[in-house]
Amino acid sequence: MIFRSDGNNWRRRGFALCISLLGVVSATAGLAASDVSAQLKTARAALIRGDGIAAEVALRQALDAGAERSVIAAPMGEAKMLQGNLALARNWLAPGQFAPGDQAYGFRMLGQIEMEEGNLAAASLAFERALRIDANSAALWVDIGQLRYRAGEQVQAIAAVRQAVRLDPENVAALSFQGQIVRDAVGPVAALPWFARAHLLAPKDTEVLFHYASTLGEVGRAKDMLAVTRMMIGLEPRNPRAFYLQAVLAARAGKVDLARRLMVRAGDPLRDVSSAILLNGVLEYRAGNFGTAATLFERLWQRQPDNRMAPLLLARTLYQAGQMREVVTRFAPMAEDEGASAYLLTLVGRAYEALGDRGKAASFLDRAAAPQQASRLVPIATGLPVSVLESRWRADPGRADNAIPMIRQLIANGESTRAVTLANQIVTRFPGAADVHVLAGDASMANAAYAEALQHYRQAAEVRYTRLLLARMATALTRSGDTARIPALLHDYLREHPLDGQVADWAADLAARKGDVKGAMRLYGRAFAVGVADHDPGSRAQYAFLALQAGDAGTARRNAVQAYRMQRLNSELAFVAGRVLWKSDGEGNAVAQALLDKAARIAGDH
Repeated sequence: MIFRSDGNNWRRRGFALCISLLGVVSATAGLAASDVSAQLKTARAALIRGDGIAAEVALRQALDAGAERSVIAAPMGEAKMLQGNLALARNWLAPGQFAPGDQAYGFRMLGQIEMEEGNLAAASLAFERALRIDANSAALWVDIGQLRYRAGEQVQAIAAVRQAVRLDPENVAALSFQGQIVRDAVGPVAALPWFARAHLLAPKDTEVLFHYASTLGEVGRAKDMLAVTRMMIGLEPRNPRAFYLQAVLAARAGKVDLARRLMVRAGDPLRDVSSAILLNGVLEYRAGNFGTAATLFERLWQRQPDNRMAPLLLARTLYQAGQMREVVTRFAPMAEDEGASAYLLTLVGRAYEALGDRGKAASFLDRAAAPQQASRLVPIATGLPVSVLESRWRADPGRADNAIPMIRQLIANGESTRAVTLANQIVTRFPGAADVHVLAGDASMANAAYAEALQHYRQAAEVRYTRLLLARMATALTRSGDTARIPALLHDYLREHPLDGQVADWAADLAARKGDVKGAMRLYGRAFAVGVADHDPGSRAQYAFLALQAGDAGTARRNAVQAYRMQRLNSELAFVAGRVLWKSDGEGNAVAQALLDKAARIAGDH
């Protein structure tokens, strides 16, 4: 009995112990679940502020507390991406094993990895999987927009970003991307409110601050731009783009030494950024370091072969460095082209003169002194035979960058009909690519189909409206005889790009031709304020003549003499200088008479 009783006691104790243990396990499970939830919350907060390391620590703790791998796969992938470790991020994301609520998020992160590594087709598939799960994610539509933009589908990218903003008007990434698109397609004035809104919602986001600051600079709000760059440095003391923007401000103010120091602080991260290369080159030139400046302009030209300013900067720098032989060897062939600028012709001519070859010098200087014809579009040739370029294109016709060089070379060779045919095929295949429409416009222009060219240019401008595209549109209108629309085109552009002195110079010339003295002087003033006409004697002479008409004799004399000294063999400049001196100093002025006689002699030679 006693033994049986003890057995019953043992059984009762056993049951009690089991019940007690179950309670402990249950309590422990409850604590673990609570801990997992807390760590996941911590991790997601860290991801929001961009701290991948803190997010990973919290996720590891959640894993140790019993979290399933699928629960932490998507956030861990993002955490690894933030740390720059794409390989480990892929390990977490590529299997596609995500918790039910994280599936769209996980595939979106996978798409970001593929896009970062240049696997655009794989990125598109990942985003499509995410879109099937959650079509109302503004963040996902932003990613889709970025992918489309990189893939050359800029029109489709614009539609994606608009959808993101519609879904979430307070999504900072969507607002910032929309601001960038508006800045490209319309201008900085229209873009500024988008960046201001994004900054208001995310005052510590340095990416937003960068775009906000640079756009403020483009509309001429220098003090506000400086204040925003200081915010950037306050958040990230070594932010290279903040120092770059401050260097831009210093350079505009003529503070060369300060600008150079700021570019040193910007450091290596901007070494291969074209705008930074340009700024460094200009600063080194102004500091008299012509060898360094030439190296920088050479790099810029190699990176941007279509940049028509780069070779002029390099030629000027080599000339200032006294490397006359290199100037004529490299740039005389370019100056032989009938569309060469008077500035390049003068540089090459002076270089030949310095080398003692007065015969060749005279041929270039005479052309520089002759009245300039209206500028024309000069195609950028590739230097490769069409047969080579065609074989590349046919080997992979699905790539626009295989067709574009071929079209360029066809235009350069004068084969405009073939160029138009091929360009139309590429436009059909890539209807949303701005560069393809620009090239199709060039082909149509070369084929004298000006209305078609203008239509292509307008479609390209819906994505990226640049000064060069504006010039193409104005040329198309001129050649089609519809010049009446050009002034409005220029003024609309200037309203959005108030610091574009080159366009102000063009608008001033048109205003002067129409007899609008006050309007032309105001526009020339805008151009001179940003240094556009420093090497343009024609604009200075025109301004001098306008000032004379307005009764400002001092301004007229100063600008007329300055223009004449730039090109002493130009009959028009000699005439303007003589005329201004004659009128402002009184008839019978001997210097004025000599200049007018010289202008008549030179004009007779032409």
